[in-house]
Amino acid sequence: MNIFFAFPAGLLLGLFYFGLLWLTVRRLDSLPMPALFIAGSFFGRTALCALGFVLIMQGGWQSLLVALLGFLMMRKILARVFAPQSAGDNN
Repeated sequence: MNIFFAFPAGLLLGLFYFGLLWLTVRRLDSLPMPALFIAGSFFGRTALCALGFVLIMQGGWQSLLVALLGFLMMRKILARVFAPQSAGDNN
């Protein structure tokens, strides 16, 4: 994989992983067996992201580092987007 495609691929992997994590947490109160759902979600998200990183790494370790940067950047973005707003926060 070209190093220039590694960053957007990392962003997409981060969106997939952390977006599904957010959806998982939102559904916990309506599930009869939340622990099983959490475990299944974790292993599914982790397996697909690991596969994505392995495919990205075919372009070399530099591509992997760039993809990890995109993955972590998406984490920061989604944490800011989904952060609870306090009553006195005007941001």
